[in-house]
Amino acid sequence: MKRYPRVQFRKKLRELKENVEEMGQLALKSQKKAMEILFEFDDEKYENINRAGKDIEIMNFSLERRCMSIIASEQPVAKDLRFIEACIKVGSYLNREVGLAVNIAEVAKNLKEEDLPNKPMESLIHMSNIVQMMLSKGIYSFLDQNMNMARELRADDDKVDDLFDMAMSQITKSMAKDKDSISYLVYLLFVARFLERSADRAVSMGDRTIFMMTCEKP
Repeated sequence: MKRYPRVQFRKKLRELKENVEEMGQLALKSQKKAMEILFEFDDEKYENINRAGKDIEIMNFSLERRCMSIIASEQPVAKDLRFIEACIKVGSYLNREVGLAVNIAEVAKNLKEEDLPNKPMESLIHMSNIVQMMLSKGIYSFLDQNMNMARELRADDDKVDDLFDMAMSQITKSMAKDKDSISYLVYLLFVARFLERSADRAVSMGDRTIFMMTCEKP
């Protein structure tokens, strides 16, 4: 039986949403695994994260192609067009989130034999927990079109920024105490930076959600 064009269009939009959610779950799992192997390196998890980096690129390309196809064939307007455009943007942010998880996994591989100082590691754990929460908020504020959740992300990002400054201070103090540690502790500076960038991407997802719903800049 032939479906009405509007029904088919709505089905396509639901499929886009499902695609974004699948990418979001991959990003959440990748980030979680990346921090796990920073503390206890695991070859299998490392390979899984790298595989996720390749998978997310394919998924993002497929999402973009599907979005462009819908725009060309359906010529959506107003809210529907903003939703499709937001799918493209959020997909690119999720692609970058997994890329940052891959970066952390590479650091973990370089540090697997090193004895790392407790204080900066504790700050990185705390930072990672907030970033993980922010990523989840960013994904589901978009999927559920929850503007209140999207607006919480900027306050959460301030917490990450404070922890970033704390971690940087602790790491540099550890370097000053033991000059021989500089060669490997510099990698922890990279982890702090990767987490801070991950939080920024989550904020961008929230901002895109707000724009999609209000057509106003956050």
